[in-house]
Amino acid sequence: MFGGLRADDVGSRLLPVVIHALLAASLALTSLPAQATVNAPRSVDCSRVKCLALTFDDGPGEYTPALLKTLRKAGAKATFFLVGERVEKSPKVAKEILAQGHAIGNHTYSHAALPALLDYEILDELKVNQEVIEKATGLRPKMYRPPYGQTDERVLRVAYQAELAEILWTGTTLDWSLRDTKKIKAVVLKLAQRDGVILMHDVVPQTVKVMPEILKELKKQGYHLVTVPTLMRAKGLKAGTSYF
Repeated sequence: MFGGLRADDVGSRLLPVVIHALLAASLALTSLPAQATVNAPRSVDCSRVKCLALTFDDGPGEYTPALLKTLRKAGAKATFFLVGERVEKSPKVAKEILAQGHAIGNHTYSHAALPALLDYEILDELKVNQEVIEKATGLRPKMYRPPYGQTDERVLRVAYQAELAEILWTGTTLDWSLRDTKKIKAVVLKLAQRDGVILMHDVVPQTVKVMPEILKELKKQGYHLVTVPTLMRAKGLKAGTSYF
């Protein structure tokens, strides 16, 4: 007896409570975002292994889904610097980038040359895109890349106000100009270096087409293909500071 109740009475009263708790736990697990479960990137210590960050600007575009598929098959992670106008056109693609464990950065709303703008215009380009990306993905970026690589101390001061670290690169493929799979592959392999950051564009079809070959060769050379935040984990990223 338990407080005047028989054991079988207690069991019958507790059973619905137990079932409810189990269902709640099950729903909580299945509602976790993809990047928190299956697609969560594995921890890589770039101080111990050979890391390289592949970055893609100007998307999302029509070729981005194919690139994501290639990266997933290779087990590679990358960083995508997104243009706000294009995120508005392809919000689901932007969301999928994050869901697959890649990093996302701000590439301004309209791909504007920032040094040519007034301070408030620079801030608007950055902040509006922050809101656009957050609306599409749920993530507010902590880093940005200035279009054309054009930046100066004034741009960095405004970036500090927007709470964004500036990410440049150690090498650019100029794939938008080459438009040739063999040449793009050759340039990427030439630019590859430990702790390097390579600039490409997921809106260039030749880049996306040759990516399986590039990834295969880089892995053969011992590179761990990681996101910029993973590459910079030991040092950290500070708003208003330019890296690479």
